[in-house]
Amino acid sequence: MTTKTRMNVYFDPDLLAKVEALALRRQVSKSAIIEAAVASFLSGDTSDRLEAAMSRRLDKIGREIHALDEDLAVLGETVSLFVNIWLASTPPLPESAQAVARAKGAERFEGFMQTLGRRLATGDRFLKELSRDVEPPDQRETEMPKGV
Repeated sequence: MTTKTRMNVYFDPDLLAKVEALALRRQVSKSAIIEAAVASFLSGDTSDRLEAAMSRRLDKIGREIHALDEDLAVLGETVSLFVNIWLASTPPLPESAQAVARAKGAERFEGFMQTLGRRLATGDRFLKELSRDVEPPDQRETEMPKGV
């Protein structure tokens, strides 16, 4: 059994508050936090550990950027496809119907913005739904009829 020696130290109140918050988050004692910090400070391999931690963080950031890049590509293709189909299938309106169409368009746009705001507030995302609804490419290719 190891024995520990008690030591009284003084901390800046802001630093002590940060130590207390970290101890609560990690569910360890303040003494354990301080002991780990002092051991890290006194060890000779601090730069190696810092480099390894930075490398792990950069790798994680790289993976997150890759995922965002894929999401952005999906969204770009989605908008492009929608606009292409919409423009190809929507006939022009006669002059007499354009004022009514503008008013209806403004009403629909307001509804769209409200729905979008609700979805963003609740965390519902199109890409999450897409990943649940779309089959993997290898299954889709075998099930799709030829010429589609």
